[in-house]
Amino acid sequence: MELLKKWLGHPEDIYNLLRFKMGGYRAVMPRIDPVSRTGCDDGAGGGVARVEGMRFAISVCRAVRGAHAVCIFYLVLRALDTIEDDMTISLDVKVPMLHEFHSYLYQPEWKYMESKEKDRQVLEDFPTISMEFRNLSKVYQDVISDICHKMGVGMAEFLEKKVDSQHEWDKYCHYVAGLVGIGLSRLFSASELEDPIVGQDTELANSMGLFLQKTNIIRDYLEDQLEGREFWPREVWSRYAKKLSDLAKPENIEMAVQCLNELITNALHHVPDVLTYLSRLKNQSVFNFCAIPQVMAIATLAACYNNKQVFRGVVKIRKGQAVTLMMDATNIQAVKAIMYQYVEEIYQKIPSTDPSSNKTQQIIASIRAMSLPGSPMTSRHHYSPIYLSCAMLLAALSWQYLSTISKATEEYVQAGEN
Repeated sequence: MELLKKWLGHPEDIYNLLRFKMGGYRAVMPRIDPVSRTGCDDGAGGGVARVEGMRFAISVCRAVRGAHAVCIFYLVLRALDTIEDDMTISLDVKVPMLHEFHSYLYQPEWKYMESKEKDRQVLEDFPTISMEFRNLSKVYQDVISDICHKMGVGMAEFLEKKVDSQHEWDKYCHYVAGLVGIGLSRLFSASELEDPIVGQDTELANSMGLFLQKTNIIRDYLEDQLEGREFWPREVWSRYAKKLSDLAKPENIEMAVQCLNELITNALHHVPDVLTYLSRLKNQSVFNFCAIPQVMAIATLAACYNNKQVFRGVVKIRKGQAVTLMMDATNIQAVKAIMYQYVEEIYQKIPSTDPSSNKTQQIIASIRAMSLPGSPMTSRHHYSPIYLSCAMLLAALSWQYLSTISKATEEYVQAGEN
């Protein structure tokens, strides 16, 4: 009954979810050949299937200008991230691997067979990835290698230390997400899909990544605590508790929520940069690819703000809501309207007694000034082909062994919620 009430309260979610399932997904998802999908089955012989799935994804990526480089960039970073995440690799082995990982791109035979991570196939079949990397134009190789090098060094730095100051929080998020935004932006410009300024303005590109990463860190407090990870900056949480884990105790819930609200306020400061970045994009493929995660993030922050549930379980946006955001965020005016909607939702929830209330109100005022609806939104029912985002998404989905388009739809929505 509660679920029914939730749906009835958001009829547009029902409509858009049905529209998405009945064909609207083609606007934001690739069309996957049923024959090719059989190579991605997660049953017996999964190793071969995974290799074929990756090769299929790479072959599709080759068909579109710039998409192949983005696809390889994704797979390279997936491999690097798998090394960082693997807790079975000792630090004396892992740290040098992270530092030298960029050099493995030029070593045809390098692979790593000892990983216990679920995504270990990217390491075991790394020769396939590195070969495709070496076949890219030098301008793409240089971007990917440079970002990979900087990210590996940054990951190694934070393996042996915790995030203390807000400056270090920004630094950590830069290494694991800001560099991704910078790398993608440089690839967009190198492919001539976007103007040179998109790749040159690293500050805006960095903010794109930081906004997404901070949102994930804020939302995932409880999950990270249960797995022994801490990413909230000590400088902030130490004003509210003696230990970060204390925020999950029922008797500390009021202070915990105040800490949460302060971090969300911090993350909101990236929104003006996000809007400026998106306003510069001229290619529909690139715009959709960049905008969808950003609107998912602002919706997630609105759901988390002043919400005790962050310390008790999982806070996610509704699937119908995620689909609505995916289908709406196709132009800058639509994105501005979405941002305006969710910061207004946050504003309405600001407690007068919250220590960060003034700062929250100030940043919302700045976002309002940039987001005020000034012109009619482009029709929500018209979509240009988004080949670039589809190609990269196809790589990700194929790697996760999806076997049906309905499953692909579910995974894409789930990815948006995360």
